[in-house]
Amino acid sequence: MNEPVFSLHQGSSPLLVSVPHAGTHIPPAMRHLFTPKALAVEDTDWHLDVIYDDVKTQHASLLRPHLSRYVVDLNRPPDGAAMYPGVNNTGFCPTTDFEGLAIYQAGCAPDAAQMAQRRVDYWQPYHDALAQELARIKAVHGYAVLFDGHSIKSHLPWLFEGKLPDLNIGTASGSSCATNLREAIAHLLAQQNGFTYAIDGRFKGGYITRHYGQPSQGIHAVQLEMCWSTYMQEAAPFTLDPQRHARLAPVLQQLTQLLASVVPHA
Repeated sequence: MNEPVFSLHQGSSPLLVSVPHAGTHIPPAMRHLFTPKALAVEDTDWHLDVIYDDVKTQHASLLRPHLSRYVVDLNRPPDGAAMYPGVNNTGFCPTTDFEGLAIYQAGCAPDAAQMAQRRVDYWQPYHDALAQELARIKAVHGYAVLFDGHSIKSHLPWLFEGKLPDLNIGTASGSSCATNLREAIAHLLAQQNGFTYAIDGRFKGGYITRHYGQPSQGIHAVQLEMCWSTYMQEAAPFTLDPQRHARLAPVLQQLTQLLASVVPHA
């Protein structure tokens, strides 16, 4: 396995931004396994490499994958446990898309051995880099803040009813970050009136937020799941909308600045 799995920019602030579903690459040796529809990787968190690139100017670290979530989902536990029991979910190596449609050709879904190999080749290197960067940041600052950035289509009946709020903060119901950090985020979002929002609603944070967010150990994690409609066209070819992005950018900038500057405490 010689393909690069991720790109890491190391900053000097307490903040690490991770965008685990921003990758679009499917290795050439796997492409014949997927349906033609799946090869378009529609369920990508589109353009987040662009959306969050300016955190570098804020001196934050930025970790980005190269591979599509259809190969392996970096925000799922390797044991395949459902993130949200009782509702539709996609797994560690997804076999369906967000419409519930098969992403593999008949008989081509990965077996247990193939999933284990993908964990070694693709999942583990990303998580090793994530853990190491958090440890480095904590060693410098005494604590670290992890911001896990995601985006999703605003209407997806297979996953949730109705329209999702524009901005969805997840803190595992308050367990993945310090109380004052969660309260500061809530205050910031309440001050703006351009976007609807929810805190620990339908999306409370995936594996990365829940696993790495250990406030008692000085690691604080927050997830943002935002609707595509806040910054891009929601139909193919999924282009970035400059006007929408211009409205969203100041809010995201304020949020990442807050995460980098508020010192978390119980």
